[in-house]
Amino acid sequence: MSWIAYHEGVLKILGVQVGFGNLDLPHIIMILVGLGFITLAILKEWEPYELLPIGAGMILANLPLTGLTSQPEPGMQPGMAGVLGIILKYGLYTWTILPQFIFFGIGALTDFSPLIANPRAFLLGAAAQMGIYTSFLGALAVGLIWPDWGFSLKEACSIGIIGGADGPTTIYTTGLLAPDIMGITATAAYSYMAMVAIIQPPIIKLLTSKAERSTYMKPTLRPVSRPERILFPIVAMLLIILIIPKSAPLVGFLLLGNLFRESGGVERLSNTAQNELINIITILLMLGIGASMPADRVMDPRTLLVLFLGLAAFCVGTGAGVIFGKIMSKLSKEPFNPMLGAAGVSAVPMSARIVHHMGQKANKRNFLLMHAMGPNVAGVIGSAVAGGYFLGLFINF
Repeated sequence: MSWIAYHEGVLKILGVQVGFGNLDLPHIIMILVGLGFITLAILKEWEPYELLPIGAGMILANLPLTGLTSQPEPGMQPGMAGVLGIILKYGLYTWTILPQFIFFGIGALTDFSPLIANPRAFLLGAAAQMGIYTSFLGALAVGLIWPDWGFSLKEACSIGIIGGADGPTTIYTTGLLAPDIMGITATAAYSYMAMVAIIQPPIIKLLTSKAERSTYMKPTLRPVSRPERILFPIVAMLLIILIIPKSAPLVGFLLLGNLFRESGGVERLSNTAQNELINIITILLMLGIGASMPADRVMDPRTLLVLFLGLAAFCVGTGAGVIFGKIMSKLSKEPFNPMLGAAGVSAVPMSARIVHHMGQKANKRNFLLMHAMGPNVAGVIGSAVAGGYFLGLFINF
């Protein structure tokens, strides 16, 4: 009898329940993955506000006999539901309120002035969402090639939305359409956001020449007046939600948060949304994502396919944005750097920074950050619209 088994037996005699006997290889692997996320967050500083609590939630969810992920059910005695289970059920699965409040905080943090000053950035943001739709079709095609590994329509929507590189949209869409794969899709979205600096530059270099990357653009955009900044969230909210009603929970909260920011009349509320509120919601949301990845759900051959299709969506979205940027550079009367299209994915502000740094490497005079922020924030709206479009088509399918 091993040392652990001996002491476990002694503890059982004393009435103490221990988890060592229930800790199998899949759980150990998931705990190691969680530790890996924490390591990347601390040592590499890859999206630490997301990866660290996701890793912690992953570890807690895979420790046996804790009851932390037990979800509340009708008739359940008080105290039987675990705190992570409560977050999962009410924050992510049943009510899905956490992603909506994250969007509210993001809206309060976002300056849409670069997009208002250059409205054609909306086109780049839309083009970069092509990855969502191609991976949606790719996920459906898997079932034709390998029937046993096929994905349903709702699962295909959830996989495709990873390509927007927008974690809250991925969580919200998957929570309503395919909650069983939410953990892996959300983790994939945030992981690829963290790896923007690795994924995007090779694609940009492949699709552009050095001369195109060095295209000089004036570093400043036209000034945007306060009335424009106030009217933008109101007008955009009305138009987008009337066209895609199911986008209201995300687009509506995003633009409402921005209205709080730009109105100037509710500074305390805006500051709360930008700080305390979004910090609290981030903790709850990321712990919930990690907790939605127990070993029995993740250790599925289809998980690797989800990761691959999500990565393909992100790559296709980047490539489509760059290609559309090249088209715009040909049609534009003024110099236009086609790399700006890569910022159309909604990994804010990482994609914009990548474009800016690559532009400076090619031409030290270039300062593309403000130009890149336009398509970058347009991508946030674009991915939310794509999520609303999928929900409108398939939520009752």
